[in-house]
Amino acid sequence: MMTTASPRAQLQEWIGLAVLTLPTALLGLDVTLLYLVLPALAADLQPTNTQALWIMDAYGFLIAGCLITMGTLGDRIGRRRLLMIGATAFGIVSVLAAYATSPGILIAARALLGIAGATLMPSTLALITNMFVDAHQRALAIGVWATAFSLGMVAGPLVGGALLAQFWWGAAFLVALPVVGILLLAAPFCLPEFKAPHSGRFDLGSVALSLAAILQTIYALKHLVDKGVTFSGIATLLAGVAFGLWFVRRQHRLATPLLDMRLFHSPAFNAALGILLIGLMSVGGIMLLVTQYLQLVADLTPMVAGMWMAPPALAMFIAALTAPLMVRRFPASLVVAGTLTVSTLGYLLLASVDGPTEVMTVVVGFSLVYLGLGAIAALGTDLVVGSAPPEMAGAASAMSETVQELGVALGVAILGSLTTLVYRLQLTPHRPNDLPPDLALKLEDGLWGASSIVQRLSPELLIQAKQAFIAGMNLSAMVAGAGILTLALLSALWLRSPRPQQC
Repeated sequence: MMTTASPRAQLQEWIGLAVLTLPTALLGLDVTLLYLVLPALAADLQPTNTQALWIMDAYGFLIAGCLITMGTLGDRIGRRRLLMIGATAFGIVSVLAAYATSPGILIAARALLGIAGATLMPSTLALITNMFVDAHQRALAIGVWATAFSLGMVAGPLVGGALLAQFWWGAAFLVALPVVGILLLAAPFCLPEFKAPHSGRFDLGSVALSLAAILQTIYALKHLVDKGVTFSGIATLLAGVAFGLWFVRRQHRLATPLLDMRLFHSPAFNAALGILLIGLMSVGGIMLLVTQYLQLVADLTPMVAGMWMAPPALAMFIAALTAPLMVRRFPASLVVAGTLTVSTLGYLLLASVDGPTEVMTVVVGFSLVYLGLGAIAALGTDLVVGSAPPEMAGAASAMSETVQELGVALGVAILGSLTTLVYRLQLTPHRPNDLPPDLALKLEDGLWGASSIVQRLSPELLIQAKQAFIAGMNLSAMVAGAGILTLALLSALWLRSPRPQQC
């Protein structure tokens, strides 16, 4: 069977990629920006603890829940059109969030931002597959795309700190406006439109089932981290799984499904999803622990902690850009497995930390961890979208993003619970018997709880709490490192076969 060379992208496509990195970086920025803004926001709006949690979580919940729906919707109505509609909505709701006068309004705005954000990620990634048909160029473009999101996350605390120094907390949400403005002006000239032919009707029943499955699963995982193993948490998780199975069964019966199950007939597609899921589980959980170490153990301000996260971001940037170039000379299995093996050294460094003064060790270790993340984010995502037909690229992109969201949630649930368990076991022998019940509950919640009552704890007990957290982080890093080393071996097997050539 003859193969033909794919057309190579020209200057317009690369300019279009630059435009697509703007909303991608904005979404990454929005993930971490609120961490720094929350204290000022809480002082103004006075939310309850439950409301504060929903202000933080509503955005991520709705993004994860709506990705599959929006990815398929973009294939149906046009990817550029959905991107522009979503960006417009994101800008409008950002103004609503900036000028929110109550916690309820802000929670609603954050939820709407999540829905709008869910239109942006799969649309940008699917458009890249339209613009970069050449496999080598597409891999490099996806590396740039993945890096833009990471850089946005790292920039969040820095941007938030700079804005709070000059303006009120709502200014953090208004950062979206210039990005949206540039996107809306440039998109019609720089980005192509693509709409899947013969896409059929849009099944609202499948939309409802996908939302029920994903939202309940992620909510249950977060609940299990915060509250431990409870009946309600397990019941919610089982309900999410049940709705997921119902969703899959419905897709098999529909002539035009929301998510075409034929995507999963590709071994490359399944292998890439598996790599992304396991890889993000390890990285997601460790990322939470590293940020806690920098702020709660090393006592760094959010802005300084954000600056220390720059080297890991640089490592991911290098890996995301060089990994696609390396697969031109070496098999993808060797590149992924080799990078993940090097990444294992980072987990070992994190497992060796034994005090609050080892910031450099933590940063170097996490930089090596992010080196592996950069490789799997670029190559894994490329394998997912590259193995799907062009008319399914939006759905494939959404599936990639959904798996990564689930991976992070699972990682936080598993490693967060493990760290909390070790923390409590280590701290119990040092807890005074006469400690008031309210302080005891805060102390057992974890290092976040202990830090919130630092004025009411003895210096010795706070030191013990920090050491207990470090012990939990050490064990979690060892478990995550073992998972990544196993993933390196599996990658060498799963990715052995060369990618089939397009006819």
